[in-house]
Amino acid sequence: MDHFSIIDGALHAEGVPLEHIASTVGTPVYVYSRATLTRHARVFREGLAGVERAHFAYAIKANPNLAVLKVLADEGYGADVVSGGELARALASGMKAEDVVFSGVGKTRVELLRALDAGLGQFNLELEEEGEALSGLAAAMGIRANATLRVNPDVDAGTHAKISTGKSENKFGVPIDQAPAIFGRLAALPGLAMRGIAIHIGSQLFDLAPLEAAYTRVGELVAQLRAAGHPIERVDLGGGLGVPYKVGDNPPSPAEYGAMVARVTKGWNVMLMFEPGRVIAGNAGVLLTKVIWVKPGVTNPYVIVDAAMNDLARPALYDAWHDFAAVRPTGERMIANIAGPVCESGDTFAMARDIDAVKSGDLAIFRTAGAYGATMASTYNSRALVPEVMVDGDRFAVVADRIEPETIIAAERLPEWLTA
Repeated sequence: MDHFSIIDGALHAEGVPLEHIASTVGTPVYVYSRATLTRHARVFREGLAGVERAHFAYAIKANPNLAVLKVLADEGYGADVVSGGELARALASGMKAEDVVFSGVGKTRVELLRALDAGLGQFNLELEEEGEALSGLAAAMGIRANATLRVNPDVDAGTHAKISTGKSENKFGVPIDQAPAIFGRLAALPGLAMRGIAIHIGSQLFDLAPLEAAYTRVGELVAQLRAAGHPIERVDLGGGLGVPYKVGDNPPSPAEYGAMVARVTKGWNVMLMFEPGRVIAGNAGVLLTKVIWVKPGVTNPYVIVDAAMNDLARPALYDAWHDFAAVRPTGERMIANIAGPVCESGDTFAMARDIDAVKSGDLAIFRTAGAYGATMASTYNSRALVPEVMVDGDRFAVVADRIEPETIIAAERLPEWLTA
């Protein structure tokens, strides 16, 4: 459920007409619903109510806007971060350092040191050398860093190849059969407090079976590590639940996921950690755009909108589907291709799509754009960086400015030898 609906013939975000946002802020623009973010955060937590001990760390990579993070911080969520920049955002939003988990396969020593200085709650180690580096840094500070070892269970999540992370050929984690030996060596290092195991097999999962298979393997590993004398206190189960992008999509609900987790992890006696991202933010946002032209085509017309692949990259990267809807639908339909103005054939959002009939000057939205939308935006073709707006009831605020090409150019420099 989201809070984008037709009121008096026009699409609103909660109580705010999208037409009003377009006339005030311009297009393209991302629009987020606070009510939807709050609802999704609560539904996810309620879905895991059957788990005795749980920690929720929102995956910041899905949508790192400070206003989004503040909403989730107010709901008691910590953060899952994968860079020093995301850590800075988590702390700036009011999230507590002890509630932050640092994941990611390429943490630099500078990032590790900054996280230690901040008092970070947990490091998910991706390889033995990273653990050795973290140990050295922490020991030099006279502290021990809480850490888990991320394992790769060699389980195919069944999602798009570019968002699968749990197969043996993926870059993430250590092979699960090597984990006991690596864990033992890391546990002996002076600057580490090895607390448990972490896992994440992919994103946009519609089937709980791969997750159950991976978690079952982790349970076996936990038992093996405890038999070797290691006090396992935490298991980080990652994130990855899918969201519906189009009619007919039927991902598992948080309640269905929670029931599976409770069953599989019964008797583990650990703090279970969860890192939801897309499932919280995906349907909480839309990309509002304006139709520039409806260009005749050989087979179908091209609806050329002012949003482009630099604003919403997922269709170009993954052939991803985003529902397209007119802000003021007439009830008429058309078969059309939807494309942006960027000078790439890949700047195409849909081909031969059955959509609301639109004409030049009409407003429209791409739905389910709250996750992996603005955060992946760029200024390709020297276009402005897309702004972001948050709605709360009958009010809204710009929560990220449109960064114009002139501002970007002002940050560039000509070397002296080109101006002499």
